[in-house]
Amino acid sequence: MRILHTADWHLGKTLEGRSRLREQAEVIDEIVDMVEKEKIDVVLLAGDAFDTVNPPADAETLFYDALSRLSDYGKRHVVVIAGNHDHPGRLSAAAPIAEQHAITLLGFPTDQVQQIHVPSCDETLMIGALPYPSESRLNELLSEECDEALLRARYDERIRAIFAKMNESFREDAVNIAMSHVYVAGGATCDSERPIELGGAYTVSPASFPTRAQYVALGHLHRPQDVKHATMPARYSGSPLAYSFSEAGYSKSVTIVDVHPRCAPNVRECFLSKGRPLVKWKATEGLAQVYRWMEEGRDHTAWIDLEIDVEQSLTLEDIHQLRKLCDRFVHIRPNYTKKQEVVREMRTDVPIDVLFTRFYERQTGGGKPSEEIVQLFLQLVAEEDE
Repeated sequence: MRILHTADWHLGKTLEGRSRLREQAEVIDEIVDMVEKEKIDVVLLAGDAFDTVNPPADAETLFYDALSRLSDYGKRHVVVIAGNHDHPGRLSAAAPIAEQHAITLLGFPTDQVQQIHVPSCDETLMIGALPYPSESRLNELLSEECDEALLRARYDERIRAIFAKMNESFREDAVNIAMSHVYVAGGATCDSERPIELGGAYTVSPASFPTRAQYVALGHLHRPQDVKHATMPARYSGSPLAYSFSEAGYSKSVTIVDVHPRCAPNVRECFLSKGRPLVKWKATEGLAQVYRWMEEGRDHTAWIDLEIDVEQSLTLEDIHQLRKLCDRFVHIRPNYTKKQEVVREMRTDVPIDVLFTRFYERQTGGGKPSEEIVQLFLQLVAEEDE
């Protein structure tokens, strides 16, 4: 049986207000092509299909079109679980009609194992699929106490009990797979995974995975990575696009697993090429260096986080000009190279505009305000006095 494992599509997610739906459609096209080329038998989507519990309509349209194509309109099995960003009820609402097209949609946590006969390889898949198991979705109060260590232990115990129940349904004559959307202790995180738990309370130990699972397909962390200290192959496939600049320079991929009953799986990473990369520019030579890079066509398809060394503050005209010449600048951050010491004096002996200038320099690390900014400040002070 050949399985493709993906996760964390986050359809509808923007980058500082910039739509990435076209990029998401392109990377889904690439995954669909890979599924056909690799002759995939089953596709697993391990949570966070959407970026919010109330996604835009065009993101939902893209999602259901993707499922139809991935399933080859009912010829290939697809299993999707809800992540922490998905609305579990909304995702599972379409389950009855999806099942008619070989698509399994699971919104709420369950300890029931899904049994799927896969005609393309004439084997049975037993999949213990656990959607994102928060306290509220488990519909349980794990502890009446607020002790963080106790809550973490109780949560891990609860997840271990669910996986143990699944373990009882796994079969020697079938392919046994576990799938969930959880944070496993020791995983490397990125800024784009918006934290929703405090203090790491909702952390799962690799020892909690079902012991008879041949592979554990995980979602939640956006950087592709294997789980350390697991007794079986367990992996985060990562997101198919970079969603924060903390992911700059990291390749994106899906995971393909070849596995037969009673055999260890062959796991390989298949890299993706679609979607704009996220890059960081640090212009140590000032504006002239940025203009030179733009003329050279550097990173001409990428979203750019720009840090620029300057002695004076960037004017609004400078920033407008940069954005006019290149609409791919997401952030433009000046780094003031001249640090100036501010000597404290009695305010009664110093004109207000001079105090403001010194305050501005201190707050910006040495930048000097333009005359327009100083005059605006004085105007506001005059209005306040009136």
